[in-house]
Amino acid sequence: MKRSGFQSLIFGLSIILFMSVSFHSVTAQGEDSSPWQITATDTSDYIGITLANGRIGFLPSKKPFTVSAIILNNVYDKGSAQGVSKILKGINFANLDVSVDGVKVDETNISGWKQVLNLKEASLTTTFDFMKKAEITYTIYALRGMPYAGMMEVSIKSSKNITVHVAGKILTPAEDKDPVNTFSILKDLDNRIPLLQTTTRSPFGKQLLASTASFIFMGKQPELHHKLISEYDNELSFDKKIVKGETCHFGWAGAVCTTQDFDDPLSESARMVIFIMQGNEDAVIAKHKILWAKLWQGDIVIEGDLQSQRDIRLALYNLYSFSRAHSNLSIPPMGLSSQGYNGHIFWDAELWMYPPMLVLNQDIARSMLNYRFDRLKKARQKATDFGYRGAMFPWESDNTGEEACPVWALTGTFEQHITADVGIAFWNYYRITHDRQWLKEEGYPLLKEVADFWVSRATENEDGSYSINNVVGADEFAQNIDDNAFTNGAALSVLKHASQAAKELDISPNPVWLKVAENLRFYYFPDGVTKENSTYKGEIIKQADVNLLAYPLQVVRDKEQIIKDLAYYEPKISKEGPAMGYSVLSILHARLGDQKKAFELFKRAYIPNKRPPFGALSESATDNNPYFATGAGGMLQAVIFGFAGLQITDNGLAQGNPCLPKQWKSLTVKGVGPGKKTFYITH
Repeated sequence: MKRSGFQSLIFGLSIILFMSVSFHSVTAQGEDSSPWQITATDTSDYIGITLANGRIGFLPSKKPFTVSAIILNNVYDKGSAQGVSKILKGINFANLDVSVDGVKVDETNISGWKQVLNLKEASLTTTFDFMKKAEITYTIYALRGMPYAGMMEVSIKSSKNITVHVAGKILTPAEDKDPVNTFSILKDLDNRIPLLQTTTRSPFGKQLLASTASFIFMGKQPELHHKLISEYDNELSFDKKIVKGETCHFGWAGAVCTTQDFDDPLSESARMVIFIMQGNEDAVIAKHKILWAKLWQGDIVIEGDLQSQRDIRLALYNLYSFSRAHSNLSIPPMGLSSQGYNGHIFWDAELWMYPPMLVLNQDIARSMLNYRFDRLKKARQKATDFGYRGAMFPWESDNTGEEACPVWALTGTFEQHITADVGIAFWNYYRITHDRQWLKEEGYPLLKEVADFWVSRATENEDGSYSINNVVGADEFAQNIDDNAFTNGAALSVLKHASQAAKELDISPNPVWLKVAENLRFYYFPDGVTKENSTYKGEIIKQADVNLLAYPLQVVRDKEQIIKDLAYYEPKISKEGPAMGYSVLSILHARLGDQKKAFELFKRAYIPNKRPPFGALSESATDNNPYFATGAGGMLQAVIFGFAGLQITDNGLAQGNPCLPKQWKSLTVKGVGPGKKTFYITH
């Protein structure tokens, strides 16, 4: 992707300094020893971890009862009048204002603040004391079983006789247009169902957004009051006296829907909230926990290194949070944590986040492929529009399947290896699942179109070799170059995969596919090191490119060649580049048997990028734009395909030579492949 802004920041004193600071900021605040929990007690430098369910993502805040934003997956409008699409913020139903004896609870008058991120149950619990009058706890959920809904459970235990005022809010994003706010009480037999509702138009009118929210009480419902603070702030409140020593429990539930997914989003959001209110609060939370327990059947267990265990679990938690099985959804680079990179889908999905999901959860992996297959028609159109055959996938994809990259970024026009990356992901799904029916109906039809594209994209040279000219490769510092190593390697791979897929289905493959694949040009320095492109002269690179030929492509298998390319390109990687390149280098060193170097690069791939207090990953060591799901995918690949030694082969998942770091007593990868196998590695 086109990653900008790195040059305006200073790298800092050293990688070592970043590592020590990052370790301190998380470990010092991890007061318990649970490998499933990360505890924060310091709000001075706060970056939250998203609570998400694949459809919507809540970004919590250090401020009491506050969610900063709700991000909607695969829902877009234009980002500006002349710009491209941008993922939308949802109407934010997940905020409360709480006052005790007329004093609003805020950051200035609380003590003992603590947040606990429960990775196992995907919840965030905040606790604090208010002016020696009350102990307050609230827990936020992005409900896994109700993907457009979320809940906040609140408990206020009084230390004195107090009166609380609680206001639930629906906040419309400032950029949205023409909000309409209502409050109504539905009457059905003996039920009185209060509903706070808001609808609004997205900034350029493409989407209608709707949200419904309401309180859930245990016992008698107090009198409710509606107040419109502004057209962007819709409020429902109640007052309650709490006797010393007693505890007040209540819930706040909401849903947000759009015309991207519903013809009548307002009614659907209301039905979801009514469902929760009418006796299902405990049931939906129980279902949420059951579904997360099922996700965690695919897990990575580290013995002997609690910090690494938490880091790895947090990475896996985020990928699970940002994805959804049995859908047509993929994962943007920043997941559902922000509108970063406009929420578009890049190669980050197929090359970095997809492989861990393919190993640990094939249903999520299938959803990510569904996203591309649903947009195959648009990919065919793009190929035709640029004078090629087959299918040409966009560098940045949105809900339409058309190119969504800003026109000023050359990556959108020239970073075409994405088309091979998609095809490789499809073939790897078949290699893991051996689902012949899927291969016939979806896998091969896409692979054929991809192969046809690369045949038409390649240029035959006078000596019978083929070149792919004028591209941007994985190293985006080098633009409009010929015969980029990774682009050619990816094209070579997918052309061979298409031939294999045809043979699996007893179809005669196009012989030109292999002819082009076997004759693509690669360039070398006099000492045998692979050149990144035909004119490469040793410049600093943004991220790994040549090294990707060895992993994941396995185009280069010769050990001496791998060692040469590693030694040359590792010091060439920019300190301002994204972290996942170091994950690839870690895998290669692990496969070469160098556990010390592999572990060093594994840590280098993410430790400098951790941000307090939970360890959210930023894109690079020098910026501050978490959560970078691509980096999480890279570090998980280092564990699965490096330290654990797993390999994707034509016969399914196999284990080569594991390379366990000396810092770990053991490594267990659970729920692997369709058979849910367990791989255990120890010294």
